[in-house]
Amino acid sequence: MSAEQNPTRETPDSEPRAGRLIAAAVLAGLEGLALVVAGAWILVLGLTGSPDDREQAVTGGVTLIVLALLPLLAARGLLLRRSWSRGPAVITQIMALPVAYNLLQADSMAIPGGIALAVVAVAALVLLVNPATTRALGIRGPGNAENPK
Repeated sequence: MSAEQNPTRETPDSEPRAGRLIAAAVLAGLEGLALVVAGAWILVLGLTGSPDDREQAVTGGVTLIVLALLPLLAARGLLLRRSWSRGPAVITQIMALPVAYNLLQADSMAIPGGIALAVVAVAALVLLVNPATTRALGIRGPGNAENPK
C-alpha cells in the first residue's frame, strides 16, 4: 500500500512543508539569483565596456554565473524536500560569510551589501540547522537511524 493509499503512514512528502524550510529555500534562491545578476552584469560590462582586463572581467562574470548553480540547485532541492540539498545550502552560507566580512572591510558602497549578505547567510544557517527543517527533510540525527532487519 502506498503512502497515498494509507494516510496514516508518515513520510517526508506527506507532511506539510516547514515554514523554515521554505524560508531557507527562498534565501538560498535569492543568493543564487544575486550571483547570476552580478555575473551577468560583470560579463556585459567586460564585453561592452572598456575594462582594465577584458579577459579577467569575462572570467569573473562567468565564474559568478557558474557559482550561482550551487545555491539555486540547493534552493530547488529544499523546496522539493530532498535531504541532500541541506549540505550545498549550508556550504553556500559558510562561503558567503567571508565574502560579507570582506565587503564590510571596504570603505565604499559595498558595506550595505556586506551587511545584507551577512544577515542573509546567518539567517539561512539558523533556518537550515533548525530541528523543524531537519525533520521536514527527513534527516535523522546521530543515533536515530533506523535499524535494517
